[in-house]
Amino acid sequence: MSLLIQSKPIMNLLTRLRKIRTRPLQTLPSRSAYAQWAKTYPAEAHNLLMQVEQTALMELMPSLQQKFILDLGCGTGRWGKIALSRGAEVVIGLDNSLPMLRVGVLEWMAQAEMTDLPLQSSSVDVILCGLALGHLPHTKARQAVAEMGRVLKSGGVALISDFHPFQAWQGAQRTFTGDDGRTYAVEHTIHGYADYLDYSQAAGLQIDAILEPRHPKVQDGKTPLVLALRLRK
Repeated sequence: MSLLIQSKPIMNLLTRLRKIRTRPLQTLPSRSAYAQWAKTYPAEAHNLLMQVEQTALMELMPSLQQKFILDLGCGTGRWGKIALSRGAEVVIGLDNSLPMLRVGVLEWMAQAEMTDLPLQSSSVDVILCGLALGHLPHTKARQAVAEMGRVLKSGGVALISDFHPFQAWQGAQRTFTGDDGRTYAVEHTIHGYADYLDYSQAAGLQIDAILEPRHPKVQDGKTPLVLALRLRK
């Protein structure tokens, strides 16, 4: 038996609820997003995207024993924490979000922009940059990779991960739940294969490995979820 709803107040309510369900997510600039997200952002892979990304970068990771490591776009220090567990001698975390740094777990953390690193040239063995470059527009991402090339030692390695461009091109977004209980999208710039090749070559770096992991829970595993790259100087 079907129920015919004719009450005007109820119909108005249903119309409003329908609009709420179909309303696009509010997209926040990365600084604003992480200022909210910091309160519930542990230094571990706490969502599916990060779990897939972490597995991929671990597969590409060189030995970190007795190395100087830069956790770039460190957030609360997830990759720096992993580097220390793998025998790194020195780990420095840099990020432009003070709220994230304030709840970070690394001993050495500082506020900095990825486009202007407060480090000497040829001073870093390995750079770990997890899911951060996507927050930069193309020009600044190119500058950030140039800075990676500057601070890396000869033979040094940079590991970079990004939300896969295929996901973003299909309309997928990186989201989080704010302290107000609402779901927000984080501002994201799509960096494709040609972009990363351009950034790397301009920085004097060579891409020597790429992984594009999928997950069966995301589009039935048909579309890569993460783009992971290893760059070598």
